[in-house]
Amino acid sequence: MKWFLYNFLFAIAYVLMMPKFLLRMAKRGGYANRFADRFGRYPKEIRDRLADGTPRVWVHAVSVGEVAVAGQLMDELRRQRPGLAFVLSVTSSTGWAQAEKRVGPNDVLIYNPLDYPGCVRRALRTFRPLAYVITETELWPNIIRRVTDLGIPAFLVNARISDHSAPGYRRLRCWFGPVLNRLTHIYAQSDLDARRLADAGCDPARITVTGTMKFDVAHRAPEKESALRAYLDAAGFDPAAPLLLGGSTWPGEDAFILGVYRKALAKRPDLRLVIVPRHFEKAGDVEIAIRTAGFPCLRKSRAPATPDRQPKDTVLLADTTGELMGFYGLSTVAFVGKSLYEKGGQNMIEPCLCGCATVVGPHTENFRPVMSDLLAQGALLQGSDVPDTEAKLLGLFAAPAALTALGQRATEAVERRRGATPRIAAAILATL
Repeated sequence: MKWFLYNFLFAIAYVLMMPKFLLRMAKRGGYANRFADRFGRYPKEIRDRLADGTPRVWVHAVSVGEVAVAGQLMDELRRQRPGLAFVLSVTSSTGWAQAEKRVGPNDVLIYNPLDYPGCVRRALRTFRPLAYVITETELWPNIIRRVTDLGIPAFLVNARISDHSAPGYRRLRCWFGPVLNRLTHIYAQSDLDARRLADAGCDPARITVTGTMKFDVAHRAPEKESALRAYLDAAGFDPAAPLLLGGSTWPGEDAFILGVYRKALAKRPDLRLVIVPRHFEKAGDVEIAIRTAGFPCLRKSRAPATPDRQPKDTVLLADTTGELMGFYGLSTVAFVGKSLYEKGGQNMIEPCLCGCATVVGPHTENFRPVMSDLLAQGALLQGSDVPDTEAKLLGLFAAPAALTALGQRATEAVERRRGATPRIAAAILATL
């Protein structure tokens, strides 16, 4: 009865959400691409590849962050078992764009089928994987049910349950428990996540705490750093001057970092600012905020590859794809966005790896085990509210020695915590 009710409600919800999907297609041309994948229907060339007899592991990732974890795991599985191939499924168009960079010549990239019985059956008839691996915690009950009914081992890796989701999982343990207990094994990011999975009805014997795989995902980008350094030099950004970066900023945080910049200039007049917004489609609003604050704006997506020399207080608006890690490698101090106004935080491992003095706001719930590790090692600073976050940023520019030491501790802390991915890959391969 519960499966009938779930499928009935799922169908209604999907119909109600269809206008949202259509609007997203209009705004993001890539989202409409391969829309039939959601119904388990694939182009002929994809069907032919999936039917070529190559054994593949199905790895599912929602969007950009999960794709990075999935790609790292695929690389490690392939390293430990050469020749292994994958079906990589994603949910979003932004995830697709990143996933295209991670698949190998024998891999197949698809959009995840809708969690509806007919769609799932069609997908699995087209490819019957060696195993099914879910990254983070996007549980699709019909997929898990059908995969395990076919005797295919299923795993949840880098598993976490957010503060927001935990009460719902606990209340609905009668539903989530049987779903979680169909999984062959779960690899959780932290002891707290393991407890929350158990509270949701999962057998604790199915759970192993491995730490987060995100420490393995981050890698410096020296070629990108070199190219961006040349760009900044051409624009008149002195390489000897400190660089403040607003990374993955969300609405409201751009004005915040501009305010910090204005105050910091009083003590460090050579300071320069780069803002990398989380959503590039809102870059126009960020540009308005920069100009309203009284600073010239160099918008990278609209500037030539070798820009003209800019006024000394120009703010660089880096609204281009795939360059954030390069900017972290060049920055002196970084504020990591989505952390100031209750949004859950963006990845703070990347600036820490680069030796950048890193500051985050009070809201980093999406990176709870990461933050616990980094704070314990004194590897970054976290503000308790907006004024405290501003004070911590300004304090770094007033204490150069502390700034340098913070960056060194950050790099060391990240390097010490690598290694979860090889352990998880070995455990998965042992079951195949």
